[in-house]
Amino acid sequence: MGATARTPGALRIRLLGAVGAVRTRLLTAGTLRTRLLGAVGVLAAFAVCEVLGRAGPVRSAYLPPASEVLVRAVRLGGDPAFLRGVRATLEAWAAGLALACAVAVPLGLLLGSVPAVNEAVRVLVELVRPVPSVALIPLVSLLLGSGFATTVALVAFASVWPVLFNTVYGLGETDPLAEETLRAFGFGRLSVLLRAALPSAAPFIAAGVRISAATALILAVATEILAGFGEGLGIFIAQAGTATDGTRDVLAAVVWAGLLGLLINGALLAAERRLFPWTPEHRRDVA
Repeated sequence: MGATARTPGALRIRLLGAVGAVRTRLLTAGTLRTRLLGAVGVLAAFAVCEVLGRAGPVRSAYLPPASEVLVRAVRLGGDPAFLRGVRATLEAWAAGLALACAVAVPLGLLLGSVPAVNEAVRVLVELVRPVPSVALIPLVSLLLGSGFATTVALVAFASVWPVLFNTVYGLGETDPLAEETLRAFGFGRLSVLLRAALPSAAPFIAAGVRISAATALILAVATEILAGFGEGLGIFIAQAGTATDGTRDVLAAVVWAGLLGLLINGALLAAERRLFPWTPEHRRDVA
């Protein structure tokens, strides 16, 4: 009788284990397929650029073969002066992104939790948000001078919006039952915000930071290009663009910018998956 009673439970456990194993294999196969297709896309783009650079209608002086650009990018990795410029760009990127998060998260919590404040500043936010960051370069340069401070300020201005709006949106997704339960136990507004609303909004804030990280890198390089002097990846691109036959160096530096963006996005995405594995977009990655 006891063995008979245990048999259905044992079979159910084995069945669930088999289903889980099959699901894991399917997910792994899907991940490998996605990576394989990504590699094929990169190789196809490399082949097209190689053909256009060697035998296409575009002169090699304007579009060098992809193999030459790649070789030059590898050699730049051993150039101490170039690496110092990359480090300067990453420092401006990190400082600007950190400043944007320090402003956007508290402000987003305020706007998302106090409707009156949100309504009061909504028009101002919508007025300022569409202003291109590069259009502010002359004004910011007059106020802060040209250099690191200007780059950080412009990076922060461009990066603050995704984090801000994701924070506000994340607060709107908070479970009302969790908030009411805390209030029923006597917790105040600040405690409810920190214990229920902020953890609920955290995945949205992380996604906003990841979006802002790409924007910050773009602005850091673009600001350096327009500045035209100093140290940085953008400075290298600007100076190479004015040199005779400097297209190869420009494209090699662009490859470096793309790789930095890819590494930054991958690192932040991995952090999201580890910190918030329960979210729908990451649930399949940890299944």
